Amino acid sequence: ADARERGGFSYDNGRRPLRFFCGYVVALILCVCLPLISPEAWPYLPVYVALGLFSNERIGLFSGAMLTGISVLLEEQGSVSELLLYIILGAVALTLLSELTETTHIGPAVFICASLMSVLLVAFDILFRNRTLSLTLFVIPAVNVVVSLILLLILLNMFGVYVIRGSNDRYMDINDTEYPLLARLKTGNKEEFYRAIHTAYLAERIALDLGLNDRAVKTMAYYHRIGVLDNKKTWEEVEPYFVDHRFPEEAIAYLKEYIEARPGERRSKEFTIIYLCETLIASIMYLFKSDRNKKLNVEELIDKIFANKLKDPEFHNNDISLYELDRMKELMKKEKLYYDFLR
Repeated sequence: ADARERGGFSYDNGRRPLRFFCGYVVALILCVCLPLISPEAWPYLPVYVALGLFSNERIGLFSGAMLTGISVLLEEQGSVSELLLYIILGAVALTLLSELTETTHIGPAVFICASLMSVLLVAFDILFRNRTLSLTLFVIPAVNVVVSLILLLILLNMFGVYVIRGSNDRYMDINDTEYPLLARLKTGNKEEFYRAIHTAYLAERIALDLGLNDRAVKTMAYYHRIGVLDNKKTWEEVEPYFVDHRFPEEAIAYLKEYIEARPGERRSKEFTIIYLCETLIASIMYLFKSDRNKKLNVEELIDKIFANKLKDPEFHNNDISLYELDRMKELMKKEKLYYDFLR
């Protein structure tokens, strides 16, 4: 309830509560059955990661700890050491694997989790079970590590296919100029449509060069003025556009930041890219509208725009660095031939 109120869910979990609910029910059934086997064989590693991926890192850790506690309490001779073992393992796993993207390399994280799990299970047997070091001591921990890694890799693969790539596929849909919402903008206000198209082209190239999420930036460029369709200006008025069309959470967050911008607030690099690109495109379109054959010194115009913005104290709330601003200016100047399309 707290995550829903504060918008604290990871990925699109806020819109799909059944994902966590079903995962939690399966984990609850598992935790009740686990006391029937040795605690060294409990496959809690994928449980913690699944609960975290289906909600957020804090909820995953707390839920996993509660379920581990239930398993310990149902044991005939449960101990706090077992609880601490799996909480430590779960905390590390969630720290390494709770924020996944399409380009995340999971190999190092999985290796660290497997190594830590092996050390903790063997240490548990030696320190708290007072067992002597022998080959048989490694059998159950080794089986647990293998089973947990197999389940974890299956989980991460399915999550990547159905959630992460699903979000990227959604970007492909909404960033298509023939998408119904953009098509409606083209029909209702052609000037705003072409302004969005040209801003998106420029912003996407800059975002790619700076290593930012170019798809989210492109979405932001297309839709940050979508309220002109129905003369809506506030975030509360335009939010239904994005929710009804199932925009990715990250894109909605950027759009909210831009539309709801208030003086004195800290602003992201993505915000700055759209702000400067839109200013440049709007200026060029205005100049060509007044005189279609006007000879325009684009480099001089770009220098003036950047100089004026840097004089504004409000602009200094942006996260972007001076190096990135210089890089943006350089990239904008390289597109001199493109600006003729704005005539």
